[in-house]
Amino acid sequence: MNKLLLSLVFLLLANTAIADTFKIKDIRVEGLQRISAGTVFNFLPVKVGDEMTDKDAKSIIRALFKSKYFNDVAVEEQDGVLVITVSERPAISSIEFVGNKDLDSKELLKSLSRMGFAEGQVFQQAILERVELELERQYFSRGKYGVTIDSVVTPLDRNRVAIRINMAEGVVATIASINIVGNTSFDEDELLVDFESTTGGLLSSFTNDNQYSRQKLSADLETLRSHYLDRGYVNFSVESTQVSITDDKKQMYITINIQEGERYKVKEVRLAGDLIVPENELFELVTIKKDAVFSRKAITQSTEYLTDRLGNDGYAFANINAVPAIDRENKEVTLTFFIDPGRRAYVRRINIAGNSKTRDEVLRREMRQQESAWISTSKVDTSRARIRRLGYFDDVNVETIPVPGTADQVDLDFNVSETPSGSLSAGLGFSQSDGLIFNANVVQKNFLGSGKHINFGFNNSSINTVYSFGYTNPFATVDGISQGFNAFYRQTDTTEANLARFSTDVWGGDISFGIPISEINRVRLAFGYENTEITLPSSNTIGYYSDFVAEEGDSFDTWTVTLSWSSDTRDNSILPTRGTSQSLSAEVAVPIGSLQYYKVRYRHKWFHPVTDSLTFSMRGNLGYGDVYGKTEIYPFFQNFYAGGIRSVRGFQANTLGVQEDGQTLGGNLLVTGGAELIFPIPFIKKKLKSFRLSTFVDVGNVFSEDQGFGFDAGELRYSAGLSAVWISPFGAMTVSIAQPLNDESEDTVENFQFSLGSTF
Repeated sequence: MNKLLLSLVFLLLANTAIADTFKIKDIRVEGLQRISAGTVFNFLPVKVGDEMTDKDAKSIIRALFKSKYFNDVAVEEQDGVLVITVSERPAISSIEFVGNKDLDSKELLKSLSRMGFAEGQVFQQAILERVELELERQYFSRGKYGVTIDSVVTPLDRNRVAIRINMAEGVVATIASINIVGNTSFDEDELLVDFESTTGGLLSSFTNDNQYSRQKLSADLETLRSHYLDRGYVNFSVESTQVSITDDKKQMYITINIQEGERYKVKEVRLAGDLIVPENELFELVTIKKDAVFSRKAITQSTEYLTDRLGNDGYAFANINAVPAIDRENKEVTLTFFIDPGRRAYVRRINIAGNSKTRDEVLRREMRQQESAWISTSKVDTSRARIRRLGYFDDVNVETIPVPGTADQVDLDFNVSETPSGSLSAGLGFSQSDGLIFNANVVQKNFLGSGKHINFGFNNSSINTVYSFGYTNPFATVDGISQGFNAFYRQTDTTEANLARFSTDVWGGDISFGIPISEINRVRLAFGYENTEITLPSSNTIGYYSDFVAEEGDSFDTWTVTLSWSSDTRDNSILPTRGTSQSLSAEVAVPIGSLQYYKVRYRHKWFHPVTDSLTFSMRGNLGYGDVYGKTEIYPFFQNFYAGGIRSVRGFQANTLGVQEDGQTLGGNLLVTGGAELIFPIPFIKKKLKSFRLSTFVDVGNVFSEDQGFGFDAGELRYSAGLSAVWISPFGAMTVSIAQPLNDESEDTVENFQFSLGSTF
């Protein structure tokens, strides 16, 4: 430090040539190349007409050096003229990075420009050294401790320099061992199982879990701390962490020294503060109870539940603190939840932005939080979820904004990002059950921004030819009752569908009404009409089919009434990870038509997240049909079928159940179900929203009471395998590889199944 001060004094004296005081007649700056004289004058502490002293000369030199524009400054007097001679620092002409694979050059230039290191800036050696240290730090944070950085500064004409930064990144240091010292209550393997840092395995070349990272280790230490605090070890602490590296900078040794302390139980749980909600109701929300093992996780969860409960009553800014009183002698903790609800907040205004096409009323009718009412966190969340489920928006965000000048009012700002709600598509698909499919569809889910749905479609396959048109108004009334109608023509030939041969021509339509009975429950009532023409083959006709035609005829006018109930709490209607979807429907062909029959069907799907990346799912599908009144035989063209990629995988589509002459007849009783474990793609860290894998077990069959094949649990078929679903630009693509577990000789096994595109 003393040497630096002496050097500065020497520099000031050496560059000062002012013998006596004089009056400044003029100021002249020499040596400028890029910097203007006006810029220099702005830094000068003197001006023309001032008395110039030796002290002023030193001040001039200090000021110009402080500007960082100059390498050298000299001050002298020539016949009353103050002459300042400068040597400019060079400008940075170009910056080039060589050898950087982990760090993007463009991003580096952006970040370094904030340090004053960019093209056109004045070159300073000190900043270059800071840049080198920062780059080194970046690589250290990625576990590359063998990195070497070498900078080359090349002088150019016109007082410029070109900078080339060479980086030899080296390899990421891998973890050779992780040792925990001081653990007596838990085995080391149990403590390390949740660590992101590992010593590696067979898949480490893909997962990189054995590469050292300071950030990962910090997260692992917090995981270790949570493990103990969630199991009653109140005084647990990490005493020290030693990380050593081999001389070649390629392997790391980690040692974690811990102090477990004693295990504590909860002596008592108390509530204190302003209990605006009945105390017994609040106590029910506290998940940690008396005599339970102390758990930080349970305390955090209880705090969240209490906060949400107060938020539902308008106390959106409630503050709840859990304060433990530790009895070290008895190893007990008394927990007190201090509740400060604050003031109840009311919603002054709900603002909506981003809906350039969709009318405001379409969003506002989904709102469960109302203006001028107190704010309810559950109603705000429900409003956001209902808007998201409309399908018109990519994203829906809501912000709670305090109103300036008030302590009890807030504004809610809903910001939406619209997505195209209409589509015109034509394409080809293929399904093993339906064969080659051609389809053309015009769908507008949000017609003219009104929220009304219209669709027109044409689908053609080797089994079905369908024309359809539909219209739905989801809010035909202010109470949310929907109204819609559909018209269709369908021609079916079962020859290619693995079924006993027959063909039908059906045309008809229906009108429906949907009635919401809660946020997640809805009832639908539909009235329909169908005209059906049946054609049986001239030879090898199934006796069951011939008997039906002989008894009931081959042309029917059927009037149906359908009543259904549905409930949906899934977080996503396409690839869900949590929630339940279920529906119950009853369709009755009323006596004014040619046939009298009924069909009852129940569908259930349940999704439960096991971990952040694993989801367990179960499904069930039950169907039953029968006749009543003057109809004696159940219509075979209303039968249920099972087998295939949408039913019991591993068995060919529609081949399960009663058979005659090797042809499947279907049945009036359907029982299918299954369980799946859904998991992400291995080795890929980024979670793909449009793709999922699963392992599954399927079960099911169809039964026919008319054919003397009633329900028999011993006849249920089972299969297991792997499945993949990809929501591609061409439609949903589903692939499964399944192995039947109890197939019989008459069953048609199909291990590999897929479907591309969509069927009507």
